[in-house]
Amino acid sequence: MRWDIFCQIVDNYGDAGVCWRLARSLTSLHGQDVRIFCDDLPTLNLLASGVDPEIKSRIDIQPWEASHNNSRHPVEAPDVVIEAFGCDLPERYLAGLLIAPKKPLIINLEYLSAESWILDFHQKASPQAHGIPKYFFFPGFQAHAGGILIDPIPKGLTEQPIPNPLEAIWKRLRPDTKRISVFCYPGAPLLKWLEDLAAMGKDYDIVLTHGQLEQLQLSSGHPTKALTLPDSIQLFPIPFVSQDEYDWLLAQCDFNIVRGEDSFVRAQLAGKPFIWHIYPQVDRAHEIKLAAFLDLYLADASQELKHGVMAAMNWAMPSMWHQSIDAWGTHSKAWHADLLEKQADGGLASRLIGFVA
Repeated sequence: MRWDIFCQIVDNYGDAGVCWRLARSLTSLHGQDVRIFCDDLPTLNLLASGVDPEIKSRIDIQPWEASHNNSRHPVEAPDVVIEAFGCDLPERYLAGLLIAPKKPLIINLEYLSAESWILDFHQKASPQAHGIPKYFFFPGFQAHAGGILIDPIPKGLTEQPIPNPLEAIWKRLRPDTKRISVFCYPGAPLLKWLEDLAAMGKDYDIVLTHGQLEQLQLSSGHPTKALTLPDSIQLFPIPFVSQDEYDWLLAQCDFNIVRGEDSFVRAQLAGKPFIWHIYPQVDRAHEIKLAAFLDLYLADASQELKHGVMAAMNWAMPSMWHQSIDAWGTHSKAWHADLLEKQADGGLASRLIGFVA
């Protein structure tokens, strides 16, 4: 089938990351024909860099404005149109669909959520005045939700060679030292968190994703001065890397701090303990979303582990929960295995194709 995916970037990397991963799953694993229309091609192309050229060549990446022009007469509509995260279709594109001999199916692809209410709306019709059929599709962890983007997961990720952009930095990491990757929003008490980690007396190499060092310096109150942390904490800022290179990084670290949706899922698939710095919302709706995920994530955990993980996810200092880290590591591997078992049908991409069919 022919798919058009519309992506307007709100949260910088996350929205583009989900759309790109969905597109490559639909094409490389399911033989679909996909176009992406994006309002921020530089970000999308950065995430897609480093991808196998053969895979990338199968996806037609277009600027948002290109959707306004359709030189085919009569208009040849796609089979499926995806409004990623509820973005509105351009008026001229929608007008073209209305005069096309064959009407597509429009899917409002929502944000991933563990909240129970999504099951009541998943795959439900959203009647439109223009008459083109439109449906809600909610990604989720539950059996009857839309699934998660589990594919493609390169096999043997931890055994793969060091990606070129990370090679020089990786050689500077200390042997037999715990590694923590950091990708969080401004506002996180990261400097205080690192200082508390240092006070525990162990060595840690902290891999900072693109822009995190600058955030740390701003939070210190002295953005023009070098950060002063004990020698036990070594900071390693890295350049912007592609999705595949970031997935490799998550698999190599002992603990990951992630944000958004795509990195949140990939941290779980890495099978390591992690903190999800969920996007903060003014009405505090993010707290409900985090609690719903933790209810699922910790359903089979001991009370001690539940308290430890919940404290960590709410930015309690490491010294308050680090005694649970070994149990958390075991739990992370079990959760990873359970995720793959529950998504054995292929996850989000496969469920979308099945629903459309």
